[in-house]
Amino acid sequence: MEHFLGLLRIRVLRGSNLAVRDTRSSDPFVVVTMGDKSLKTRVVKNNCNPEWNDELTLSIADLRTPIGLSVYDKDTVTDHDKMGDAVIDIEPYIECLKMGLENLPEGCVVKRVYPSRTNDLADESQCVWNKGKIIQNMHLRLKNVECGEVEIQLEWIDVPGSKGLPKEGMSHF
Repeated sequence: MEHFLGLLRIRVLRGSNLAVRDTRSSDPFVVVTMGDKSLKTRVVKNNCNPEWNDELTLSIADLRTPIGLSVYDKDTVTDHDKMGDAVIDIEPYIECLKMGLENLPEGCVVKRVYPSRTNDLADESQCVWNKGKIIQNMHLRLKNVECGEVEIQLEWIDVPGSKGLPKEGMSHF
C-alpha cells in the first residue's frame, strides 16, 4: 500500500457523436490505460451516443505517468476497430487537491481548465467542490478519428496506509 499515492476513480459517463465503424452504427467501449494497467467499460450495442456510467479505478503510484483513453468498436470476428483516443490530463485536478481545501460551499468552482493545444479538452472543465470532495468533469475530444467526444469525471480517493498526495510546495510533478 505504501508504494502508491491513492486511487483515481474515473467515471466514464457517455460518448457523443462517435464514429460509425459498422454498417450504420458502432458497438463502443472505452479502455483507460496507465503504464501497464488497463481497464475497460462495458460495450454499448449499436450506439454512437452511448451512456456507460461505468466507474474505473486506478491505483496511482506516479503522478507523471500519462493516462490514456481509447474508444473501440467491438467486433466479434475481426480486431476491434479504433474509434479515437485522448489523454486525461490530471495535473490541474491534482493541483486542486494539493490545496488542502475544506468546507467549501456545495458546487463551488475551485479551478477552471480551458481547452488548449496541450490538452484534449473539447470544452471548459471545472474542478468543483461536491459532497466534501473535489471532482472534475471533462469533455475529451477524441484524436485520430473524424469525430467524437467522451465525457468523464475524476474523483480522488485517499487510502489509509498509502503515501497520499504531496502537500503544496513539496515535490511537484
